[in-house]
Amino acid sequence: MVMDGGEAMETGLKIVSRKSFVQRFFSADYIDVPANAQILKLLSKQGDRQVLFADNVMKLNRSAKLVRRVLIITEVAMYILDSDFYRMRHRFALQAIKKLSLSESNDYFVAVHVPSEYDCLMASPRKQEIVTVLAEAAKSATASDDAIEVNFSKSFEYNMDAEHVREVHLEEVEGGVKSRFLDK
Repeated sequence: MVMDGGEAMETGLKIVSRKSFVQRFFSADYIDVPANAQILKLLSKQGDRQVLFADNVMKLNRSAKLVRRVLIITEVAMYILDSDFYRMRHRFALQAIKKLSLSESNDYFVAVHVPSEYDCLMASPRKQEIVTVLAEAAKSATASDDAIEVNFSKSFEYNMDAEHVREVHLEEVEGGVKSRFLDK
């Protein structure tokens, strides 16, 4: 089975490489999806045919704790999987993603806003790649010129669920970035 840029013959999944606006080449699959039968079965069952991005990320849960998850972006959806057993925790249709929020600081946080459900706050050193792939994939999935709104700011809000909003404050300090999470 060919891993990057090739076909996964048994399932029909295709791994696609991406590059950003600064000509940085991305690997796209950092967890070797073609070698993971559980993930292949899950994606095939959902009808997904192309893996555009796959990696381990940290997701901020309702208790404001970072938990390890697997993020997979396909041509039709974004998946959050349990990192131990690869069970699907959530699936967001790309058409439902309306906005991405990230800070102006050199940190790893990105919020994915899905008004019809809830928002997802993740941390990844590959946030630039995640934003690029999500924006391109969502534009292709909607078959229109409507792009995902991408906001950069020192602070932003995201909806943890229907009733709870959390505010994220990120500021550069000597030696790194200080993050604060405030429930509203």
